[in-house]
Amino acid sequence: MSESSTGAAAAEAVTEAAAAAGSWRRAGVAGAALGVIAAGAAAGVAIERLTVGRGMRKKARLALDAAGPYGSLRGMPGTAYADDGTELAYEVEEAEGAPAGAVTLVFSHGYCLNQDSWHFQRAALRGTVRAVYWDQRSHARSGRGVDQAERDVPVSIDQLGRDLKAVIDAAAPKGPLVLVGHSMGGMTTMALADQFPELIRERVVGVALVGTSSGQLGQVNFGLPVAGMNAVRRVLPGVLRALGSQAELVERGRRATADLFAGVIKRYSFSRKDVDPAISRFAERMIESTPIDVVAEFYPAFAEHDKAAALAHFAGLPVLVLAGEKDLVTPSEHSEAIAALLPDAELVLVPDAGHLVMLEHPEVVTDRLADLLSRVGAGGRAAADAGSSSG
Repeated sequence: MSESSTGAAAAEAVTEAAAAAGSWRRAGVAGAALGVIAAGAAAGVAIERLTVGRGMRKKARLALDAAGPYGSLRGMPGTAYADDGTELAYEVEEAEGAPAGAVTLVFSHGYCLNQDSWHFQRAALRGTVRAVYWDQRSHARSGRGVDQAERDVPVSIDQLGRDLKAVIDAAAPKGPLVLVGHSMGGMTTMALADQFPELIRERVVGVALVGTSSGQLGQVNFGLPVAGMNAVRRVLPGVLRALGSQAELVERGRRATADLFAGVIKRYSFSRKDVDPAISRFAERMIESTPIDVVAEFYPAFAEHDKAAALAHFAGLPVLVLAGEKDLVTPSEHSEAIAALLPDAELVLVPDAGHLVMLEHPEVVTDRLADLLSRVGAGGRAAADAGSSSG
């Protein structure tokens, strides 16, 4: 397809989206957000003229960025290589005085986030247990997915599972493992189990699945009325493809409408109205940094995700299943469904918590991880130190 025809197709899809934006706004904030994206793509920097006090708000965001320490923790960097050649960035935090063969925790982050989303847990665990944090393909410090950029191969959750295996092979090739995954990271963990059951059987001693799902994500309504969500589902894949093909223009629109998106991001990340503005801004910064073409590229994989059967590989292991009760992205019912398939798992539903529960209620998540470490015999000092650092 030529550049001009691609542009025409994008413009047509954006026009359709913009025309539907009014009904999406009536459906709720997610619809309004999609309408804003479409308008931003169509109007680009012209939207800046509609943003009152934009300079003042930009200055406030920069002040929050400078004041907050979130995302500042760094470990020993390394690079793993996926089976398609994609460079996967990871960092290792070593445990002080850990014996040979000590457990390694491997943290997998969610969609449009990065390894820094585990900031509070990382701060609590530093020096007490060996841990690996990595960035999913096309996110943060990891390279753009080679299959996606060069061969137009769709992203799949199975591919992410193989990516996780590559990170483990590079960063933790020996010894017991505890796998920790949030949202898409939890799905990645399930895909690892589905494709490499021998790894789970031989090395994994514990699992934590945080705010995630084993499937049926196509039924999630994101807090919208059913009719509104059905309208969004019909056009969203096409709109995202169109926006992804016009990434530069859309990014200009995203920058121009940053103030509007801040409210949307907060709505779908947190439940509490009084969440620390610096933490809210930290989440906003992670999500903003994910390019629109990557957002578009990953989205279809969630509708195809179905790893309920893979959960059987975790049977008999200590498993923590944790979710925010007011999560609109992967509702807590999905965690309850996972726990129903793993009856020996510990199910924790956190009141007044949204999708980014590890940032909104970090002490709860860290305490439960410390309990999991105790259950797998990862060392009393490590678990005690993690628990005492979480408050």
